[in-house]
This record gives sequence, structure tokens and C-alpha cells, in this order.
Amino acid sequence: MQSQRLVIAQKQQLKLSPQMYQSLELMALPIMDLREKIQSEIEKNPALELEAARDISFERVERVERSRGNGTFDPFENSSDPGYIRKSHYIDPDSKHKFIEGALSRPESLQEHLSQQLHFINLTAIEMEIGELLISNLDDQGFYRENPASLIPFSKHQVKDRMIEILREFDPPGICVENFVESLVLQVKLSGLAPAETEAVIRNHLENLKKGKYSDIAKALDIPEQDVDDILRFIKTLNPYPGSNFSREATQYVIPDLLIQKIDSRLVMKLNDEQIPSLTLDPTFEGMAENTETIDKKTEKYIQRSIRDARWLMNSIEMRNSTLRRVGAALLKSQMDFFLKGPKYIRPLTLKDIAEEISVHETTVSRISNAKYIQTDWGIFPIKYFFSNAVTGTGDDGKNVSKTGVKEIVRELIENYSGKKRLSDQKISNMLADRGIKIARRTVAKYRGELNIDSSFGRSP
Repeated sequence: MQSQRLVIAQKQQLKLSPQMYQSLELMALPIMDLREKIQSEIEKNPALELEAARDISFERVERVERSRGNGTFDPFENSSDPGYIRKSHYIDPDSKHKFIEGALSRPESLQEHLSQQLHFINLTAIEMEIGELLISNLDDQGFYRENPASLIPFSKHQVKDRMIEILREFDPPGICVENFVESLVLQVKLSGLAPAETEAVIRNHLENLKKGKYSDIAKALDIPEQDVDDILRFIKTLNPYPGSNFSREATQYVIPDLLIQKIDSRLVMKLNDEQIPSLTLDPTFEGMAENTETIDKKTEKYIQRSIRDARWLMNSIEMRNSTLRRVGAALLKSQMDFFLKGPKYIRPLTLKDIAEEISVHETTVSRISNAKYIQTDWGIFPIKYFFSNAVTGTGDDGKNVSKTGVKEIVRELIENYSGKKRLSDQKISNMLADRGIKIARRTVAKYRGELNIDSSFGRSP
């Protein structure tokens, strides 16, 4: 029988105070989440308030009006609003129409697209009910989530089969099936223009078709190899995932945290702090903290704690912004070629490199880089995009090349290729070797897959 006894042991353990935990949390928040966090803190802490916006003074209005000469000044003018019409100018009759055209709308989902078509058909109540059930059972590609037979009572299977046939006539063609093979087969049947043996090739020879083994397919089906080429051209007109052209989720808009752009032949970095509400202490609350003679101890402690928490929050936000500026400046220094010349010039860079540059811990760089973006002349990129491992070999200029840079070179080689024969992964590997970048064919295939670029079979010559 084991005996139990008490043991006293010493150990070191790091415990974070609520304030330190909040500071780390703010470090990781992107702009939109930070705005929500600030709003939440304002609602909880009466010592916090937003800095007052600049008031409109009549003296300022008069000065601006005089500077514009005899023109009429509108203090509420916002010329960035496409729906605003300046009173003293000619009214464009198309301005309202242009404003409506420029408004953002939510893209239509596949289910909404099919449901709209369903309601244009004269159906019975039970047919409409089963039709809507079948549509809700389709995933974003247009395929069954569950077997329809398991969702609908056996007594209604005749109605189910009829509604499946109706839905398969809807746009886009190829929906309401089990998988992409059945979708391609359905599209062949609906087309009526497919070459002979197309369905047989889809069902039994897709792998050989993908590998370019046309002679094997021709031999198996006892048809000329030219017919296989015709079948291939027809299959390329089909969409194996018919729901892919429809919205899967609401569009997510990215607000960059940093801007690094070339202005007047100079690279300029700016923190996008205009999107972050500016906080200050409530003067009334501060006054109460200075005159505690008329309040009880419990209230005094509450006031002092609220002010302390408010100051800690403001300091944490400033620390976040300061760290982000320093990381941005270090990235600008390390990735100068990228910001000047484009993505294929990105250099190998690690979190440790930036951490050593700005004298912080590596986890701090990781945290501040999380879910944040930089707007550049080449587009908007996640901060973590700029961290990339080195690839064996060197580039044309003798410097190390990052994995991200190599991927961009692969993209460039494929997009700019103009030869008659398709550019294979091995050929790309050889072309990279000529530039001093030595990577295997399978690595090229991996990078091409990450770039969502088809193999030589799927690309046009």
C-alpha cells in the first residue's frame, strides 16, 4: 500500500496581473477589435472618455469663407461623400444613380440563387417544402451534405425524386449531386454537345487524363487519340464545383494598421492611428479624486481604481502603437527591396531577426504581427507575410532568396511563359537553378499548389 505524505517544494512561476494580461491582449488586437475593446472599456469605466472632436467656430468659418472669395461656404460639406451635392455648383442628374451604383451590396449565395429560381415555378405546398429542404442540404459547392433519402420520409420519396430532377435543371448546371464526378456527368447530359465517350472518360479515366496519358485512354475506349483531345477541350469548359462562383460568406474588409508607400521617391511609413479612438480622463472624475473630503472611503477607492485602470489602458494602447511602429520601421529597413520593387524581392526574415533589431522578445513580435496588415504600393499584406525562411542558393543579385520570393518568381515564370509546350515543374526547377535557386521538382509542385496554379495539364500552353 502506497503511503501519502506532504512535500514542500520551491518553484518559480510567472503570474500575470490583470493589467499585464490586458496589455498583452491589446498588443494582439487588430484595429477593428481594438475599437470594440475601447468602446467596451468606456462603457465599464466612468473615468474614461473620448477626446472631444474639434468644434466648429464661427470665426474659423468666416476665415475659410473669405479665403474662398465670393463663393458660398457650406460648413457641413463632405466632398468625399459621393451622395453629397455642393449647393453652389451645377447639380449632376446622374449623381444619385452613380451613388447607388457605388454602394456595396452583399453577394448572393448559392442557396439564395436556387431558392429564387424555385419560387418562380408553380409547385404544390409539399413540393415547395421538399425543394427548400433539398436546397438547404447542399453545401457551398452544390453537393449533398447528407443523403436526401435519409432526410425525407419514405412516403414522400416520389416527390423527392421529382424535385431533384427539377433542381438539376436550375442554374448553375451540375448541382444537387454527390460529388464533382457526378456534377461533370450531369453537365455532360445537360449540354447535349459533348463528344462521344465523354461520360466514360469522366467516370473511369480522369487520372490518366490528368497525367496526359491520352494514348492509354484512346486504347481503352478504342477511339482515335484526336477524339481524346476533343473530349479534353470539352471537359475544360465544365465547372466541377458549380457553387464556387457564389458567395460563401460575407465579405471581410481589411483595415491596414500600417502604411508603407513610396511618396516623392521616398519610402514613408505611417501608423493608421486615425482609426483608433483617442482616450482621455474625465475631468469631473479627476476632480472628484482630488477632493476626497466629502466622499466615503469605499467611493474614494472606486474612483482611484477607475482612474488607475483608465491610465493603464491608455498606456497599453500607446505601448501597442509604439511597438507596431518599431516593427514597421524594422520591416521597412529589412525588406526595402520589397517595398521598392515588389513581392519577388522579399528577403528571408524571421521573428527573431526583428525581435533583436528592436530589442524585444520574439513572442512580442509574434503577438504584434497577429492579424495585422500593411498597405503597400503592391497591395495589402499581412505583417506575417514578410517573415519567410531562406531557400537553398542565391538569387540573381547574390543575396539569399526567401520562400515567399521564390513562389513569386514561380508565378512570374508561369504567367510570362509564351512557349508552345506547357511549362512543366521540372522545367521551372531548371529555370530557377539557372538563377542560382536550387529547389527540387516536387518543391516547385508544392509552391505551385500554394499559389493555386494548375499543373501543366490544366494550364493553357
